[in-house]
Amino acid sequence: MARRRRSVMSEELKVELAKELGFYNTVQQQGWGGIRAKDAGNMVKRAIELAERAAAKNSQ
Repeated sequence: MARRRRSVMSEELKVELAKELGFYNTVQQQGWGGIRAKDAGNMVKRAIELAERAAAKNSQ
């Protein structure tokens, strides 16, 4: 039986990142399961960068 993972990122953030990284068309056509592992990794990497910047800004 397949397990469903709960998403940590909001749908809005995922869409914004997919557009920024250039694979939103794939998401529209095939869903999130259609993206390459490399694209998913880049999306997570970018989300971490944004979170780190926000944390640094909040700690000042």
